[in-house]
Amino acid sequence: MTKKKANGEGSVFCRGDGRVVGVYEDANGRTKYITSTTMTKAEMRVKVRKALEDRDKGIAYDSQNLTVERYMVDHWLPSVHDNVRPGTYRPYEAVARLHINPTLGTTKLDKLNAMQLEQLYRQKLKEGFSARRVK
Repeated sequence: MTKKKANGEGSVFCRGDGRVVGVYEDANGRTKYITSTTMTKAEMRVKVRKALEDRDKGIAYDSQNLTVERYMVDHWLPSVHDNVRPGTYRPYEAVARLHINPTLGTTKLDKLNAMQLEQLYRQKLKEGFSARRVK
């Protein structure tokens, strides 16, 4: 006889069509599903366990509707604010407000890619900023 898992541990099951499904609750209380046709149940259990660990560490966030600007303003800048001196924070905030948000602010965070960042870097170099400042 198998033991019953505690609430919040997630679950893994197979559908009739052969897909393996992992179900867990994210940090916002929403149910998330992971499906795969190539994974085994054991591999899916590992993936669900990893997602739950990330959620508990505060790493996981809902990036589906989160833009770069909202991430910078709501998550990144507040987390940096308590870890750096005011003289370091002010330039971070200015770079985010004046350079990153106007160009990449409306981009969905999960759609952001390396090419967009390279394009931003090249644009700022053409505008006359030093390589160190752009970096």
